[in-house]
Formats: sequence, structure tokens, C-alpha cells
Amino acid sequence: MIRRIIVCDGAELARLWGRIGAGENEELIWVPRDEESRARPPGFRALSGGLKVETVQKLDTKEGDGFALVSEDGPFLRASILCIAEAAPDAPILVLSDRVDPEDLPDHPCLRVTGLRTLIRDDVDEELEHLANLRRLVQVQTLLAARERVGILLQPDPDPDGIACGYALRAILGRKKSTAPLISFGEVKRPENRAMVEALGIEVRTITPDELDEFDGIALVDVQPTVFGESPPARVLSVDVVIDHHPERPGYDTVIRDIRPSYGATATIVTEYVRASGIEVGPKLATALLYGIKTDTQLLGRETSRHDMTAFAFLHTAHSPALLRRIERPALPQDGLHALGRALAQTSVEDGMHLLVLGRVREDVIPQVADLGLQAEGAEWAIAAGIVHRDLVFSVRNVGYVRAAGDVVRAVVEGLGVGGGHRTMAKGIIPLVAFRKVYGRADRNTIRKALHEAFVKAIRREEE
Repeated sequence: MIRRIIVCDGAELARLWGRIGAGENEELIWVPRDEESRARPPGFRALSGGLKVETVQKLDTKEGDGFALVSEDGPFLRASILCIAEAAPDAPILVLSDRVDPEDLPDHPCLRVTGLRTLIRDDVDEELEHLANLRRLVQVQTLLAARERVGILLQPDPDPDGIACGYALRAILGRKKSTAPLISFGEVKRPENRAMVEALGIEVRTITPDELDEFDGIALVDVQPTVFGESPPARVLSVDVVIDHHPERPGYDTVIRDIRPSYGATATIVTEYVRASGIEVGPKLATALLYGIKTDTQLLGRETSRHDMTAFAFLHTAHSPALLRRIERPALPQDGLHALGRALAQTSVEDGMHLLVLGRVREDVIPQVADLGLQAEGAEWAIAAGIVHRDLVFSVRNVGYVRAAGDVVRAVVEGLGVGGGHRTMAKGIIPLVAFRKVYGRADRNTIRKALHEAFVKAIRREEE
């Protein structure tokens, strides 16, 4: 086992370290000060006269062992660093001090300096944050405890952040799906979102506004009431709980409101609830919340706070990589594979674009093919297009450092259809009637040529 050799300068700092609590792989050493009594702090062994080369050598350090020097005294730290460097030159050293300037310490290839009491303060601050989240959670639990049926309302066509939050909120309320169902005014449509609910066994019930009367409690997660159109249902404008990370919107009443716009995902807020509650975090719950944070922050790359990073790290230790792969890579149906094969036989990367025309396919196949298309050598953009019912539907992916996919797609469909999206992914829909009116036909070659020209033009226009 790798050892951490903790050397505390004086009894006061030794007792302070002892109150923090020593790890099982920590060897505690106390260097008494001349004016101090010889009462040994619990768990420490005394090392009179300070560190010396021969005493460090007697510690018989192994590869990977490291030292932590706890002191506010510059001469003590300088002498100790030089001593360790001579006796155990490969051992890393951590200095914990609030008063010593790192520039006053000797050069050492593996030396790190951090605060002492400030470090402890961070730990205390984290516990106080847990306490604040526990208070909010208890308020929610107390409010909803007496309600027979609580509807957990998500946005229409719920995204992973909302689905994960609803799933987690039900868990920390200690309810089942019969007494706290996840509900929405629109079904889950996107392939990866459907893959998420299927892989995790999450049911999202599609309801009408009138069906809200079934519930004597309503909680909204990752959405606020005024998002539901210009005239949302009256029942939605007066709810029990709203938990969201989007900017706060006026125009509704709620008993408990937890809005944190500085957070990158609502799943981060709910993860903090989960940690404060102390409930067991199984692989399904951890995977759901992790995926919610991952998608809303674009893998911690967009509008990310330290809270998002901390929550992601906490969930990562408990999530299921196999479940996450099933969500992020939904299975392609047999006919989708055939369509992909035909498209690959006629495709190439031109102007940094990999364009795949699939013919008639299920809509969920198109974004999966776009994801695959971006892996082609030289591709900065991947466009997968297919005919779904009476529409030409296409999904777009890009590498992230080029023009925003949503802006480009809006330019492509302008005057023909609808479209939009985020920086790295987007979707467009053009009715076949409108497409034929401009291009005459809607066969594979015409679609390929029309989309290539439209995207080249749109990308160049965005770059100007």
C-alpha cells in the first residue's frame, strides 16, 4: 500500500490534523516544539529534533510513497524539503501552509503547495452546501408527503436532463410510478431519448392538460410553467414545486421554487438533492443523471459550473458504462443498416462534408447515421438525409470548432421548411412538395446535389 507520511510541525497542528481524521494509509509524525509539553497527540509518534536524512532513510520509503509537511514555519519547511530530497529523492512532497510563500521554498521536481486551514474550510463549506440542499429537499418532501398522487411534469418531447430529474425526484420522494408518474404534454421522440427511457425502464406518460386534475400535487423539473405556450393550462400556473436551471420566468405561482441559472443542468441540482438525502445511488439512477448533465453541458464543455463538475465526478463512480453505451448508441434496425450500406457506396467527403442520402427510412435511423458519418476521415460536417412520410428529414453533426450547426440548418431550410439545433447538432425538415417545387425531383442524386450546394452556401454565408 502506498503510504502518505504526514509530518506536523508542533502539537497544535498535529491535533488539528487529528481532528480532520487520518486515512488508513497515513503515517502520522509529530515534530515537537521546544516550548511544548511532551504530551503526544493521539495517533502520532514523536520525532524530536526535526527531520534528518538518517531518520527519513529509516522510514524505508517505497516507490509511490509521499510526504505531507504541515507547518507555518518557513525555516522548518525549507530544511525538511532539502532533507527529504536527499534521503528520498523520488518522493513527492505536499506542503500545507497558509503563511509560507511558495517562492521561498527550495526547488523540487515534485513539490506542491496548498493551504491548510483554507483547505479544511473548503471541506466545511462543502458540508454546509450539502446541508442547504438537505433543507430544500426536506421542504419538498414535507410539502408532498400528504399528497396521494404527485405528477412530475416534464417539457413536451422531454430531453435527458428532464427525464433524469423526474426519475431521481421520484426516488428521493420514496414513491413509485403509480403515485408519482413522469408526465408530459408530448411524447419522447428523439431516438437517443427513447433509447434512454427504454434502457433504464423509465415510463413517461403523455397526457392532456385536462388529465392534470388526476393529481393533487404537481412538481415541474427542468421546465417552468410559462414555457407551455402563451396560454398554459391554469393548473400549470399554480403548482407545488419547480426545480430548474433555466433563467427564471415570471407569471406563475409555486410553493417551492429552486431555480439556479448558474448551473449547467437541472440534473446537477437534483444530484445534490440525492447526495444530501443519503439514498443509495444505483447504476440506473447514476447513469440517468450523468447522461442528463452530459447532454445539457455538452460533456462539461458549455455553461458548466463547478457544481456540474462535482456532480458528474460523483455520478461517474456509480454509473453503468454498458447502459450509457446503449443510450448513446441506439440499435440500428435491419432496414436502416441496408439504407446505410447503399448510402456509403455512393458517398465521399467533399468540402469537409460527408453527405449520406438514405432514401425512405425510419426517422430514428437518420441521426444515428449522422453520428457515424462524422467519423469519416476529413469530415468536419456530417449530414444524413432520408425521406420520412411526406418530408425530407436531415440530421447534421459537426466537429464543434466550425460554424454552429443550428444556424447553418436554419439558413438551409429558409423559405422551404423548419430546422434548428445546437452548435454541434441540428435537424431540418423540408416537405417534399416544397423541395420538388424548387428542384423538380426528390431522387437520391437530386437530394445529394441540392443539399451539398445549400450547405456550402450556408456555411460560407455564416463565415462572412
